[in-house]
Amino acid sequence: MNPPDQFFPLAPAPGLLARYSDWELRLALRLNQANHRRTVSGLFGLVSRLGDGVFWYVLMAVLLLYDGPAALGPVLLMVGAGLSCTLLYKWLKARTSRPRPCQRTPAIRLTTLPLDQFSFPSGHTLHAVCFTLLACAHYPALTPLLAPFAVLVAISRMILGLHWLSDVVAGASIGSLVAMAFLYGAGVPG
Repeated sequence: MNPPDQFFPLAPAPGLLARYSDWELRLALRLNQANHRRTVSGLFGLVSRLGDGVFWYVLMAVLLLYDGPAALGPVLLMVGAGLSCTLLYKWLKARTSRPRPCQRTPAIRLTTLPLDQFSFPSGHTLHAVCFTLLACAHYPALTPLLAPFAVLVAISRMILGLHWLSDVVAGASIGSLVAMAFLYGAGVPG
C-alpha cells in the first residue's frame, strides 16, 4: 500500500513551483512596464497613497457626517475589521518573509517606497477589499465608487513593483474573509 502523501502531496513539486515563480516574475516585469510612463506612475502612485488609509479614513468621516449616528455601527465595524486586518497581515508578513518584486530584480522600476519590508500578502489590497465589502454592505449606493477603487489599489501594487500577483490575490481573499466574518458577527446579511 502506498503512503497517503504519494496520492496527495503536501507541497507542489519543486519544478512546478519554480515555473510558477518564473511566470509570476515575468508578469511582474510586464505590469511594471506601465510604471515607466509618467502619467501611469503618477496615477497609480496616488491610488496607492490613498490606499495607505487616507481614502478609508475620509470615507468613514464622510459616512459619519452624512448619516450621523446611523453610521456609527458601520464605521466601528470598519475600524475593528481594519485593526484585525492590520494584525493579520503583519503577522503573515513576519512569518512568510517573502521578498518584494523590486527586491528580486533591479529591472523593476520602483517609484513608490514600500511601507514595510515584506511582500506577502498585500496589506493595501486586503484593507481595500475588506473596507469595500463592509461599506457596500451598509451603503450599497457606494459600490460604483468603492469597487473600482479597490481594484485600482490592487492593480497599483503590482504596477508599482511592490507586490506579486499571488500577494494581491491572497490579500483580496483574506480581506473578503475578514469582512464576511465581521458582517456575520454583526448580523448583517451578506
